Amino acid sequence: MAKKRATATQTKGPKAEAGAAVPVVGAREPCPCGSGRRYKACHGREAAHAVTELVRRPFEGLPGECDWIALRELVPAATVELTLKDALPEDVPSVTLGTVLPMAWPGLRRDTGAVLLGLQNDAASGDISRDLADTLQRALTAEPGNPVEGRRPAPDGPRLQDLLDLSAPFEPQVQTGFEFWLEDADAATGEVAASLERANQAAIPTARLTGVDAAYWCETPEKNHLRWVMPHAEEALLDAMARLHVAGASSLGEGTRLVGSFRAHGLLVPVWDLPVGMTADDVEKPAAEFGDRLAETLARTGPLTADERKARSGFTNRQITLS
Repeated sequence: MAKKRATATQTKGPKAEAGAAVPVVGAREPCPCGSGRRYKACHGREAAHAVTELVRRPFEGLPGECDWIALRELVPAATVELTLKDALPEDVPSVTLGTVLPMAWPGLRRDTGAVLLGLQNDAASGDISRDLADTLQRALTAEPGNPVEGRRPAPDGPRLQDLLDLSAPFEPQVQTGFEFWLEDADAATGEVAASLERANQAAIPTARLTGVDAAYWCETPEKNHLRWVMPHAEEALLDAMARLHVAGASSLGEGTRLVGSFRAHGLLVPVWDLPVGMTADDVEKPAAEFGDRLAETLARTGPLTADERKARSGFTNRQITLS
């Protein structure tokens, strides 16, 4: 023990001034602040907390926040062309967001130099936006023809909100499969073709409605569904859905039913069961009409009735959180 105390004393240097930035060093190295403790037990603990602290709404402030959430949690295959604030490097012709990339890579630099950014990956920190921004920056300078591996971003690194042009529209293109993985999918052979076929077979048919924002129809063997990411404050939205349900105005037509909602990245996502034969086109008009009813109901701020409170409680009890 005496030897350990002596070692600690020897490594202790001048203490950092109050408010001074402490450099990042290895976890087992002496903390640069001069405390005599290892970095991981001193200022490293604060840095790790900053990286792992959960950001409740990581896509807030981005155009199409609701669609970012849908592509992260609901949609099997989709792409979006991204526009950066700064000009792309001369050898990077484009940057495309994809729901999933081959081998679940966080990023990919194509042979042509184009960049693919994967959205549905495990987060290395508590801020998905910072994770994606870190991957994007590394993909822009990666050697063509190589994937970008995941890593924990610096706690003070940029976020997507810092890198993307916030005036550019966010326009998802739902794909029927994962052919966007390849620059020439028709030429795929062998294991590549087999892997692509397996991925396509597992994808649930999905379509984005055109008449309302961030509403996605999907087809399953037993019933179809509409899952709609909404930007409204959660408490107000739950009140409005309860009022509509008690008034018999929460469905999307005969054979449909509002079954509940889930919370994803800080926003609420109501879910309807639809008959098997009800297509995305069939639900366009009822969804638009529901949107109008919802807007009117959200404007009501009076207390709920007993029946409305009961309906709201039912929605809350069936709610799950995905993030």
